[in-house]
Amino acid sequence: MNRVLVSEPAVVEPQQQRVNLLGLPADKLADFFASIGEKRFRVNQVLKWIHQRGVTDFALMTDLSKALRDKLATVAEVRAPELVEEHHSADGTRKWLVRTDGGECVEAVFIPEKDRGTLCVSSQIGCSLDCSFCATGKQGFNRNLSAAEIIGQVWTAVNSFGGFEPGVERVVSNVVMMGMGEPLMNFDNVVDAMALMMEDCAYGLSKRRVTLSTAGVVPALERLGDVTDVSLAISLHAPNNALRNELVPINRKYPLESLIAASRRYLDKLPDTHRKVTVEYTLIDQVNDRPEHARELAALLKALPCKINLIPFNPFPNSGYKRVSNNALNRFRDILFQAGHTVTVRTTRGDDIAAACGQLAGSFNDKTRRKARHQQRYGREVEQPVRLVGLQG
Repeated sequence: MNRVLVSEPAVVEPQQQRVNLLGLPADKLADFFASIGEKRFRVNQVLKWIHQRGVTDFALMTDLSKALRDKLATVAEVRAPELVEEHHSADGTRKWLVRTDGGECVEAVFIPEKDRGTLCVSSQIGCSLDCSFCATGKQGFNRNLSAAEIIGQVWTAVNSFGGFEPGVERVVSNVVMMGMGEPLMNFDNVVDAMALMMEDCAYGLSKRRVTLSTAGVVPALERLGDVTDVSLAISLHAPNNALRNELVPINRKYPLESLIAASRRYLDKLPDTHRKVTVEYTLIDQVNDRPEHARELAALLKALPCKINLIPFNPFPNSGYKRVSNNALNRFRDILFQAGHTVTVRTTRGDDIAAACGQLAGSFNDKTRRKARHQQRYGREVEQPVRLVGLQG
């Protein structure tokens, strides 16, 4: 593992509030230019400077007039979240800790594979849900990230790989909204950030290469298909409501049947009739990994066009859970396969830098006091998966 401490908290001087153009998709950037008396054709120019060339200084945007550059410098800015630490795993995984407005920190992770490079992006500081097997949930919740703070993680990752330099091959080929937080609880900002990911003048990713993962915020999922056509993943983790109520508490409000039905309706809104939902299922030893669970899951998903991604649980301090055995995982997979489902097993990556699925925690002030309650339950401090040097706890 290689870890680089990039910066200490900066002292920020009071200044006039300026619009951060980093998080504005094309339609909102057009509205901004109209508000300052400029034409729409400036939109594509500025998007390319920010998201394809990595330029944050208006003075360097040389195809804009000097008068416009001077105007932008007074009313706008291009500001990504501050990079605090960058971790390199032995398997090629990278993790970035970035500081957001207000000093809170979140994490993003890059996972290299043979045919793609997937960036896992956070949408909230902490998580407003409390899934029992997730390190982020145990840290509590602070606030939603802005669109600039979300797309800023993509900007940071591309910059880390030198992707803004001329002739450098794109390393980040896929983005998944599967980091810290529940994306559908931050609907508008996540939709804006995903629009930038797919914008031709920004990152140019196809709708199949941008995936939103939800634990099941059904009303927001019903709206999603009206504003975007990204790929959908649902975090299921249990084949029945009784067990899912324990593992994924939002299930008590929006049970499995409503989530499956909403997922099907999302697919029905897409112009591409061959799309499938990715079903994420974290396997936990002696909790949800029994043969009867596999048979229940196979029956539950029979009518949903889907592919099932099995994820071995990644331990973190005081979770109370253990990683599934290989025998149980293989048996579970085989039962689903024999029932006619497409099944993959997620390879654990980046666990030496606490970057594996379910391990992201960041560093922030928990406004829900959930972290304090979790600490009280175990009678001692709950350690972060990675000790964050130079940060306030």
